[in-house]
Amino acid sequence: MSTFPSLVPRHAESLVTEALLDTRVVLVNGARQAGKSTLTRLAAGQRPTSVVRLLDDPATLQAAKDDPTGFVEHDALMVIDEIQLVPELLQPIKVVVDLDPTPGRYLLTGSSRILALRTLPDALPGRMEIIELWPFSQGELDGRPDRFVDAAFRHGHHLDHSSTLRRRDYLDRLVVGGYPEATRRAPRRRAAFFDAYLSTLIERDVLELASIERRGELFKLLALLAGRAGSLLVPATLASQSGIPRTTLVRYLELLSSVFLIKSIPAWSSGQTHRAVGTPKLAFVDTGVACHLIGQDAVRLGDPGGAVGPMMENFVLMELARQLTWSEERGKLYHYRTKDKVEVDAVIETPDGRVIGVEVKSGATVRTEDLTGLRNLANQLGDRFVAGYVLYTGQQTLPFGEKIRAVPLDALWCLAP
Repeated sequence: MSTFPSLVPRHAESLVTEALLDTRVVLVNGARQAGKSTLTRLAAGQRPTSVVRLLDDPATLQAAKDDPTGFVEHDALMVIDEIQLVPELLQPIKVVVDLDPTPGRYLLTGSSRILALRTLPDALPGRMEIIELWPFSQGELDGRPDRFVDAAFRHGHHLDHSSTLRRRDYLDRLVVGGYPEATRRAPRRRAAFFDAYLSTLIERDVLELASIERRGELFKLLALLAGRAGSLLVPATLASQSGIPRTTLVRYLELLSSVFLIKSIPAWSSGQTHRAVGTPKLAFVDTGVACHLIGQDAVRLGDPGGAVGPMMENFVLMELARQLTWSEERGKLYHYRTKDKVEVDAVIETPDGRVIGVEVKSGATVRTEDLTGLRNLANQLGDRFVAGYVLYTGQQTLPFGEKIRAVPLDALWCLAP
């Protein structure tokens, strides 16, 4: 893995460059410390007449609040970092780009889902493209293609991949995660980063979105959620376990999602069956944060009773979510579970109805029962089912009947179409 994450090329960089060529306003939205500022400054550096405005700077922040209209005046590209700090800027930006529809006028960054703010005015519909930036993917860290989704839809069950990685190598990746600062630190210092990161997120970013009286409840809820990563997201159950009233808990979940700490994976249904469960699944955006919250390093994670199963599933779900922001195939990520508890960890469906299924196993052996969910999915879908994959910590690709293969887990970032 790279020891210089700040120099790691991002897949999103080309997306930003392309968007600025035909779109008036581009918003790079994502978690704090994921590298948005670095990415946008690189884009601005390609345009000598651009200006960069950092709202983290107190004087700049005050100027934006005092005179929003004057603040956004500039004849070339303007980068505004952390736009959620002054959402009032969006209205004068809208006026500017309506009067002059030249592409590439504004490049914005945000550390919260600013479009979800209820107080926000008409938020540039048709004038703004949103590009999500996640913490580093494994392919970005390793300089690999990160094109499993495209390869899977292109080659189906003909995919073939061998690996040199072993189970412990994957466990190390789970506990590090993908935040640039975390990837460059030793374990003890990485824990200090995660502590500071979570405190900043709750004390600053969450409080920007809502008034929270009992912040301790949020930290308690975070630890509870980390222990349930990869499980169904049932607010009533979480409310009972945490002692937080259900209405308050639902609000907390929305806030934690808005600052890109957790992600809800919707349930998939073919539309032909009523046996599918409609409950979403909980995932942490970064497994490093989740492992830190439950106090498990690579050794404890792999011990009997460790959380390797759900964390490995979470890891794969979020690598797939990252890839879907840049893959050529326009797919949506789901999970699948029936009332009989037959399940598939990840389902990706394209707009034209083609589907791949992904099951995740933390061991190096695949058993017949591990294939139950994929076979159920294949039977339901017929020709729409492209292929099913069991991603596991073994080192070779193995066939398991028509359209189903066991594939080493690092195929996620090593394969390309």
